[in-house]
Amino acid sequence: MNSSGGRRREAAGPKGRRAHRPPREQDRDVQLSKALSYALRHGALKLGLPMRADGFVPLDALLQLPQFRSFSAEDIQRVVDTNGKQRFALQPGDPSTGPLIRANQGHSLQVPELELEPLETPQALPLLLVHGTFRQHWPSILLKGLSRWGRTHIHLAPGLPGDPGVISGMRPNCEVAVFINGPLALADGIPFFRSANGVILTPGNADGVLPPKYFKEALQLRPTRKPLSLAGNEETEHQRDPKHGSRGRGMTQQ
Repeated sequence: MNSSGGRRREAAGPKGRRAHRPPREQDRDVQLSKALSYALRHGALKLGLPMRADGFVPLDALLQLPQFRSFSAEDIQRVVDTNGKQRFALQPGDPSTGPLIRANQGHSLQVPELELEPLETPQALPLLLVHGTFRQHWPSILLKGLSRWGRTHIHLAPGLPGDPGVISGMRPNCEVAVFINGPLALADGIPFFRSANGVILTPGNADGVLPPKYFKEALQLRPTRKPLSLAGNEETEHQRDPKHGSRGRGMTQQ
């Protein structure tokens, strides 16, 4: 596989050309990206795809599925290259399988050998660990914590959208950002990993939850930016801490 730097270089060129493609082609690419996300993250077994322990499936087998028969290998290569969040990876494979494709993270399927980098010390963790969500979910999250919700991991980003190095981990239309105390969770035995596209992943505790005790702070992003209290559902009256004042140009789990 290419290094992460190589993936970024590959994505940068085609991404720059994406705006010049006809709208109809862009719509097909969105349709293809969504179909790939379902097949590679959630539906491989149900669809009969032979998924390896590292999450890769043969591209030829994928293209034989009814929902992919109107697409070509070139279409898939273009979507992989132009996906700004680097959700997918392609590799040549061997003569017996041909090219292989996988999702880099976001699985509900068990993928025991997905190439995740363990983050085993506080120094290995990003300075910021942020989960993006929507305001309607915040009361429940504040009470019960963050849940995997059927996936294998809770997704965190190393900053807010627009911050350097943040390409994935949350949606740009999120309304609430929850900042996580990673070193405290790590000290309590909760593991963290970094995926191939830079998303920080944690399975949470034995119940698949990251409890509220690990929340450092919360920030409402929309419609106006303001801090949220961790003591209850009422918003705090004071102004946001200046150290975060330049962050947050927009963020949920992806």
